[in-house]
Amino acid sequence: MEVPIVDPDAPLEDDLDTLIVIGGGTLIDRAKVAAKDRNRPLRLVAVPSVWGSGAEASPIVVLDRGGAKEIRVDRKYLPEHRVIWPELASSISPDQAKTGCGDCWAHALEGFLSPLAEATLRADLAGLMHQMLDLPLTNDARWFEMSARACAGQARSSVGLMHGIAHTLEGPLRATVPDRRWGHAAIIATVFLPVLDFDQRTSTRCGELVREFDLGIAAIAAVGRSLFDRETYDRLRPAIGEYWPRILRDPCTRTNCALVRPAHVDHFLSWACP
Repeated sequence: MEVPIVDPDAPLEDDLDTLIVIGGGTLIDRAKVAAKDRNRPLRLVAVPSVWGSGAEASPIVVLDRGGAKEIRVDRKYLPEHRVIWPELASSISPDQAKTGCGDCWAHALEGFLSPLAEATLRADLAGLMHQMLDLPLTNDARWFEMSARACAGQARSSVGLMHGIAHTLEGPLRATVPDRRWGHAAIIATVFLPVLDFDQRTSTRCGELVREFDLGIAAIAAVGRSLFDRETYDRLRPAIGEYWPRILRDPCTRTNCALVRPAHVDHFLSWACP
């Protein structure tokens, strides 16, 4: 028996054998839990309605638990089938499409730079980023595949400070001011360039890896400038200062390519887009 998912928090019938989910990363992750954390796991078919999270191609689940992020990693959460519906690309607003591209870029770059990444994975993600540089940061169905590959890649290593900031801040900010700009992808897109600048200034490893795999740091920084929104960052800046201790403790921050220390908050509080 096959049915589309309507309410991922509703009890599922015992005689189901397949669960189909169409949505963004939050909904897909909730469907993973609904399908796999049961005595008789269901076959899961994931259809992303927006790119960025890549949840449809990842064994990682990120859940919102009272404003805090709970991250689970288990191969059982990897959907059995991933379906790309290209026509959905035109249904995404330009802003959502752009921030989704930012999330995709963050997965690829932070997975590539992660100290946990091995050479083969770095080569794969470098090749992916070369392809991504040829795509516009807008509504383009090719981003569905880029997103899936980026997320699957970073799942083999880790991410870094961009995600540490987003995972820490999105809950408190959206609880205070319900606003799309405080969603995960929007925060990632906004801090992409400040974090890239921090990594370059703080560690030589970032530049060394980019040169080793023939990636132009200037081209990646140009992506960051296209993603950057000054007004959003100015509104985000005080929260970075307030929640910096929690950002430091986030598991993603701990695998950043450059070591992040308490005093480094000054970089983000004083940072100005070049």
